[in-house]
Amino acid sequence: MKFIITGGKALGGTIETRGFKNAATPIIAATALFSVPCILDNVPKITDVLKLLDILASMGSRQKWLGDHKLEIDNSKLELQPLDSDSVAQIRSSILLIGPLLARFGEVEFVTPGGCKIGSRPIDTHIEAFADAGVAVTFDEQKGRYRMATSPRCGGEAVLKEFSVTATENLLSFGTKYPVRIRLAAIEPHVQDLAGFLRKAGADIITTEAHSFETKPAAREPAGPVEYTIMNDPIEAGTFAALAAATRSNLFITGVDAAFLEAPLRKLKEFGVSFTLHGRTLEVFGAKSKLRATRVQTMPYPGLPTDLQAPFGVLATQAEGASLIFDTMYEGRLKYIEELRKMGADAAILDPHRAIIHGPSVLHGAHIESLDLRAGATLIIAALTAEGTTELGNIEQIDRGYEQLDERLKKLGAGITRVS
Repeated sequence: MKFIITGGKALGGTIETRGFKNAATPIIAATALFSVPCILDNVPKITDVLKLLDILASMGSRQKWLGDHKLEIDNSKLELQPLDSDSVAQIRSSILLIGPLLARFGEVEFVTPGGCKIGSRPIDTHIEAFADAGVAVTFDEQKGRYRMATSPRCGGEAVLKEFSVTATENLLSFGTKYPVRIRLAAIEPHVQDLAGFLRKAGADIITTEAHSFETKPAAREPAGPVEYTIMNDPIEAGTFAALAAATRSNLFITGVDAAFLEAPLRKLKEFGVSFTLHGRTLEVFGAKSKLRATRVQTMPYPGLPTDLQAPFGVLATQAEGASLIFDTMYEGRLKYIEELRKMGADAAILDPHRAIIHGPSVLHGAHIESLDLRAGATLIIAALTAEGTTELGNIEQIDRGYEQLDERLKKLGAGITRVS
């Protein structure tokens, strides 16, 4: 599928942020810990979520939508089996099932998961962390499968060799059964949301120092259904703000939690973007913003998230001066810049982690490809900023993390059409 996008005009109106993909997937995976039903609200209907639900369903999970974004998951009949290779290979979020399944069943088999092609994303941080916590790990080279197994002696201190979000999330779920101290833990908003869900279910999780969690086994299963509301998506909020500024549009962005947007809002100010915050509504005045170049460097939370690097890269094409883009995490995250160059951007990739963008540039329509989830949303911004018509392919990547993004943008006046 592809999008046909006509750009070059200002947008206007209100757009709401939806449930956060990066919080929904670890929380849905964590429901595998419990035999009681889990009722989740604000669940985004995106392909990554639906595929993860399919994997659970293949193991005996029963699921029922109670509303547009409210979901009941009953894992009382869940049965342990090797995770389906084809399903797991399609979705990296499947790796989040390791911790819950280990905690509930004492063992798990899996293949290396798939997901966005944004560079090397090995799972050795997970393997080493679980080994630190006393889990036996073996790898069958012939089958290409890992097997993990617990023992009564499991538990202890796991020191992560990097601020891995998914490794931290796996260990938090595992820690509902075995006592674990996680050092050098990721503390991103979605990690905190998972911890909130687990606490709601009775888990004992405390933070003793920066980038550290301690877990103690839950005394018992929850007595009744666990109900939890997933947080709204701060990445959507930042992406929509970049959209407003790049297209010189005035937009109201609702459902914003400013507590998780300190670094992105500070970066928007550095770019010269004019905005105000009214409670949970961010109003961006793109029409009167005077954009200027700045340095965009990603860092672990509470720094600027890597998922907003690309949208801010498009903003740099419209800013006066030279902006240095520095993504410290993934060596494949800058590939979208080659697509921007096809549209007329004055940009160069300096090395796998750095690029320079000179602006302002007049972008024009072109045939381009969504290389990954965040790059896809970024190129929609570029297409709506550009003069003429853009054909954006491989939009299945966008559907993985943004719910009905084209329909929501149409309500702002965007010229965007989905074509099979």
